[in-house]
Amino acid sequence: MLPMAAASVAIDTKFIQPNVIILGVERWKDRVFISTPRWKKGVPASLSALPVVPATDSPPLKPYPDWEWHNADHCGVMWILDSGQVEAFETPRQLCPPTIYAVDLETNAVIARYPIPAEHVLQNSLITNIVVDSRDARCRDLHVYIADARRFGLIVFRAADASFWRFNHYTFYPEPLLSNYTLHGVNYQWSDGIFGMSLGKFHQGDRPLYYHSMSSNLEFVVSTSVIRNSSRVDNAEGEFKLLGENRGPIGQVSAAAVDRNGVMIFNLVSKDSIGCWDTRKPYSNANLGIIAQSNRTLVFPNDLRIDHEVPQMAWIITNKLPFYQFNLINPDEYNYRVLYLNPAIAIEETVCNF
Repeated sequence: MLPMAAASVAIDTKFIQPNVIILGVERWKDRVFISTPRWKKGVPASLSALPVVPATDSPPLKPYPDWEWHNADHCGVMWILDSGQVEAFETPRQLCPPTIYAVDLETNAVIARYPIPAEHVLQNSLITNIVVDSRDARCRDLHVYIADARRFGLIVFRAADASFWRFNHYTFYPEPLLSNYTLHGVNYQWSDGIFGMSLGKFHQGDRPLYYHSMSSNLEFVVSTSVIRNSSRVDNAEGEFKLLGENRGPIGQVSAAAVDRNGVMIFNLVSKDSIGCWDTRKPYSNANLGIIAQSNRTLVFPNDLRIDHEVPQMAWIITNKLPFYQFNLINPDEYNYRVLYLNPAIAIEETVCNF
C-alpha cells in the first residue's frame, strides 16, 4: 500500500508524502487502523482507518483520533499509546508525556486517558509497543503491557485503579552481535531491546507473555501472574525465562502474536519472511516454520496483529523501515503494504500444524 494521507486535519503542518511511513496495524470488524507516526515533519495524521474491503488497491488514509501505537481488546475498545514525541528521526521534541488512551470503536469517542507517570519513563525511553490482556467477555481485570526498547523495561498498567509499575530485567536487553543488520545491501545498527510481545492461551488462571528484544535471536517467557503483581517488581528475577534455542545469526523478530489455537506468528525482519511456532511444542529450530516469504512484498515486516474475528486473520505491515530512516525510499515503487493471512490455513504444510 502506498503511503497516502490526502485528507487534512486541523494542525499546522505541511503534508510531505516521502516523510509518511505506515508503522502499526489493528483490525476491528470492518475497519483496519493504520498508524503513521510523526517521525519526520509533514505527517498530518498519525492514526487512520481503512475499510477491510477497500474500493481501490491504494485507498487514501482517513485520519482517525490522533495517536500512534494501538491494540484493540475484544470488547471494542482500542488502547492507544501516544508517545508524546514528534520528529524522532530529525530533531526529537517531546510535546507531552507518553499517554494511554482508550477509544470506544463503536462511538469513536475517547473514554479514558492515562498519562504514564514520569518515574516510569526514563531519559531516552523509546515506548514501542503495547499488548492488552483482558480475562473475560466483559474485559474486566484488564492490564496493558508496554515495552520500552531503549531503556529495557516493561511497564504494566492496571485499568481497575489506573496504576502503573515497571519491571527491569537483563532479558530485556539487545544482543550486541544481533544489533548489526544488513537488509538488501543496506547496513545499519540498532540496539533496541524488548520489542515484540505476545500473549499465550489462558489456562488454569494464568497465561504466558512471550517477548523478545528487537536486536536478538532469543525468545523469552514470563507468567502474566508475575507481572500483574506490582509487589513482584523487585523480586521476580528468576521468573523471566529463556524458551529454548536461538533463531540463528539473522533471526531478529519485530512483532509477534498468538492465535486462538496457540500458534505464534512472527515477523523475521532480516529474512523477508513470516514465521510460525506451535506454542505447545519446544522452542527449537526444528519446530519453527516459515509460512510466507518474499523479497518484494515482505521487505521488513514490522507490525503484526491477529484480530478477534471468526476465522481469525493475521494483519501484517511491511514498510522498509531502514530505507525510510536513511532516506533511501524509492517513490516509484510500492514501499508500504498491509497484508493479511489466515494462520490456520498458512501453517497447513509446516511444522506448526497441530
